[in-house]
Amino acid sequence: MKILIINGPNLNLLGKRNPGIYGAKSLKDLEYFLIDEFPKHNLDFFQSNIEGELIDQVQQAMESELHGIVINPGGYSHTSVALRDALEPLDIPKVEVHISNIHAREEFREKSITGGVMDGIITGFGKYSYVLGIQALEKMTE
Repeated sequence: MKILIINGPNLNLLGKRNPGIYGAKSLKDLEYFLIDEFPKHNLDFFQSNIEGELIDQVQQAMESELHGIVINPGGYSHTSVALRDALEPLDIPKVEVHISNIHAREEFREKSITGGVMDGIITGFGKYSYVLGIQALEKMTE
């Protein structure tokens, strides 16, 4: 399977930003972990702090031969109608993931605007949220 894993704003700070919530490992460590967990899949990774760049990646996915997308929109989950609108017409399986449990944090984090157009949301399992997201894509494409 060819899977695009998109990480939104501030996920480049994994290991530095609130390690008690997000863990002590870097984004690169997460990428290596996922490559090791899924050696048979072709995993492409993209991270940006810029909303438009995330939208561009999603729109490019419409023209690619991807089997699915796992996306952690970060703070844009709660604020970006534009990212939601880009994800909505995407006709491949798509799973939103969050490292922390967004429902156990500040009230403004509980609502995911982007989640409404996803096939599912996995939240609160640390780096395993990504593992579960990829496994969900596997099941959806069987």
